[in-house]
Amino acid sequence: MARGLETTTMMLESVALCAAVVLVLLPPTMAAGSGDGGGAGFEFDYRNALHSGLLYFEAQRSGHLPYNQRVRWRGHSGLADGLQQGVDLVGGYYDAGDNVKFGLPMAFTVTMLSWSAVEFGEEIAAAGERRHVLEAIKWGTDYLLKAHTAPDELWAEVGDGDTDHYCWQRPEDMTTSRQAYKVDRDNPGSDVAGETAAALAAASIVFRSSNPHYSHLLLHHAEQLFEFGDKYRGKYDSSIGEVWSYYASVSGYGDEMLWAALWLHRATGRRGYLDYAVAMADEFGGTGWAITEFSWDVKYAGLQILAAKVLMEGNHPEEHRATLEQYKSKAEHYLCACLGKNAGGADDNVNRTAGGMLFVRQWNNMQYVTNAAFLLTVYSRYQQKNSDELVRCSGGETATAGELMALARAQADYVLGANPAGVSYMVGYGRRFPRRVHHRGASIVSHRADGRFIGCVQGYDDWFRRGGANPNVVVGAIVGGPDHRDRFRDSRDNYMQTEACTYNTAPMVGVFAHLHGEKTANAR
Repeated sequence: MARGLETTTMMLESVALCAAVVLVLLPPTMAAGSGDGGGAGFEFDYRNALHSGLLYFEAQRSGHLPYNQRVRWRGHSGLADGLQQGVDLVGGYYDAGDNVKFGLPMAFTVTMLSWSAVEFGEEIAAAGERRHVLEAIKWGTDYLLKAHTAPDELWAEVGDGDTDHYCWQRPEDMTTSRQAYKVDRDNPGSDVAGETAAALAAASIVFRSSNPHYSHLLLHHAEQLFEFGDKYRGKYDSSIGEVWSYYASVSGYGDEMLWAALWLHRATGRRGYLDYAVAMADEFGGTGWAITEFSWDVKYAGLQILAAKVLMEGNHPEEHRATLEQYKSKAEHYLCACLGKNAGGADDNVNRTAGGMLFVRQWNNMQYVTNAAFLLTVYSRYQQKNSDELVRCSGGETATAGELMALARAQADYVLGANPAGVSYMVGYGRRFPRRVHHRGASIVSHRADGRFIGCVQGYDDWFRRGGANPNVVVGAIVGGPDHRDRFRDSRDNYMQTEACTYNTAPMVGVFAHLHGEKTANAR
């Protein structure tokens, strides 16, 4: 699991096992001709990257796999999830290289997949991936609907991170706890309720034309969850202690509630949701927090960009203008931070490595890179649709849509191989990519190839400690990536760099679709 917090369990796991693993240090200089390209003289196949990214979500599926499952090394798993609690919690996604289902990052993944489909639906369709992106979203939303078992009840986790980390098993074999945990009136979780509402609202837009009944169902649940989160306020990690070491809600719930309100406004057009985002803007930090990251935990930059879109398009009552202008100013702070154009120095700008990668922190830094690439891409489109309106940075500098898109493209290309190591950090893309991904299912022989049961300790002894490449390639997974000096160690025990997460890849679905469409248009 790639988290913002480094847990004691994970550190013990690493210390105990790292000596037995063969380590590979990738070279600090660009290897000519490595990967599929990047930098001068190379061409990236963004359509292939988009295709690979969507394959990854099939590798992360939990539950009974469908007949058209393309990732054949995976099998059915978690078929009794929820049974102990008397509810059906089969399905959904494993968040990373483990076998736990965490509701907050899963919902964020669905929101970002849906936002990609909303903004870049035409480009996704032109690349031949519309069906696959709808399937990826629906696999997540079907589960989130199941998890919302009553208007004021949401199941937020299945499995236990601590026991899971003492085992190295394929999901098809897992013998670890499948205890499920929920939030309700007595044990609130406004952050996970708000994010789930945002995910379902965003997805309702995606399915509006192709499946109107399903779209209506998603929206109905989204509205109930928003009301639940607002009426019974509290952080979900205070109600579910088991989540604290893995997905603690450090930013609180204000950002998720504003995020949900703005997605519900976009999905319904109802003024009440925009009124809420304006009325609660100050109390929940929407117009107060100038943020330099966007992630599964910290949603401020994303919701500020959604609010800026409302302002730029003029879809608001005049009395909301002043507050929306404040939202827009904070959105521009984030964008300028990525560009390094804010006047406040290092604290107000995002660091970059010598190789050009945006760097926020060492643990799974690639999530911040891919989310930044998405927001930069989206906002550049909003600018172009509104007479190329300039981004205004503190200190008087400005930024054009072209500048935002150039940085987004540079980050995407870095992921695919335009980096000092000459390595694609998207698994399965190009000739050089991580071979020892920290992923239980990928690192153990597939259940299809060898159906014999592999126990908890046996998985560590026979598979985790092996020095060779994983037997299964988890295509499309974007790993945590290199450190602040562009260095990357391809080792299974190096989970800060080699573990991949669904929320790393989800935003790149939109970015790759846009880049492919742009490249196709330029070739005409």
